[in-house]
Amino acid sequence: MIETFYKSNNNDFLLAQGDTFHLLKDFSFKFDMIFADPPYFLSNGGISLQSGKVVCVNKGDWDKGKTPEELHKFNMEWLGLCRDKLKDNGSIWVSGTYHNIFSVANCLTELDYKILNVITWQKTNPPVNISCRFFTYSTEFIIWARKCKKVPHKYHYELMKKLNDNKQMTDVWRLPAIGRWEKSCGKHPTQKPLSVLTRIILASTDKGDWILDPFSGSSTTGIAANLCGRRFAGIEQEEEFCKMSKARREELDTDSVKADLKRHIVDFKTLESSGQANQSDGVNGMGCEEASNIYGALPFDTKPL
Repeated sequence: MIETFYKSNNNDFLLAQGDTFHLLKDFSFKFDMIFADPPYFLSNGGISLQSGKVVCVNKGDWDKGKTPEELHKFNMEWLGLCRDKLKDNGSIWVSGTYHNIFSVANCLTELDYKILNVITWQKTNPPVNISCRFFTYSTEFIIWARKCKKVPHKYHYELMKKLNDNKQMTDVWRLPAIGRWEKSCGKHPTQKPLSVLTRIILASTDKGDWILDPFSGSSTTGIAANLCGRRFAGIEQEEEFCKMSKARREELDTDSVKADLKRHIVDFKTLESSGQANQSDGVNGMGCEEASNIYGALPFDTKPL
C-alpha cells in the first residue's frame, strides 16, 4: 500500500511522494484521465529573462539533458506505466515543447495509444527573446490521446463550443502563462497555469472523475481538478513541491480563496456569465466527499471507504 504524503479532508486530493517509475507499479487503480508534464530536459546552462532580469534556466537535476536514445527510453517507460493505469475509455494529455514532444508522440504510437489532437497553447504573455537571433518562443504543445483505438473517449463538445463563443473549439488555445495570483504558496519552475488545466479537465472528464498526474510538481492539475469538481491523485518526488502542493490545496478550503481563483480563470468566467457555472459542481450536485463514498476505494488505498 502506498502511504500518502497528504490527503484532503474529503479525500478528493491525494499526493504520494516518491519516484513515479516505482510508485506507479504499486497500485492497481484505474483513472479516468491522466495529465502529465514530464521533464523537457532543458537545463543545460541556458539563460532567459524574468521580471526584467537575466536568469539561468536550469531547473534541477531532474531536468538535465538526455541523449535521444535516453529520452525515448524514459518516455516509453512512463507512458507504458500510465497506460496500465487508465480505464479503457480513459485519455491522457502530455505537454511539451519541440525538445521532447516528438519523442512523446512516437512513444504514444508505439504503445498503441490513439492520438486525438495536438493542442497548440499560444501564450498571450510569453517571455521575451533576449538573443534577438530567432523567433520568440510563445507556444507549447499538448498531445491528447486515448488508451484504446476502438473504445470511445470522453469529450464535452457542446461545453467547449460554449467556451469559444458558440463556435467549434479549435486546437489552438490562446491562454496566458502563469500569473502572480497562482504563486501564493511559492512557484514551481515549470508550473502550468490553471487556465490550461481547467480547460483540459472540463473537456475530457465528468464530475467526480479521478485524474492522475505522475509528475505532479506543485499540483496545478489537482487544484484545477478540485475547482472543477473532479478528484485527483498525484505523485511527486521532491518534498519541497509536495509541501507546496499541500499548502495550495489547503487554501481551497477557504471559500473566498476558491472563489478568487475561479474569478481569474477565463473558462469559469465564461460559464458564470452564460449560467453554466454548475459544470464545475460535484457529481449530480453532490460534493466530492459524497461522491467518494459512491465510487469506493481510493487510488493509494487497498481498502474501500
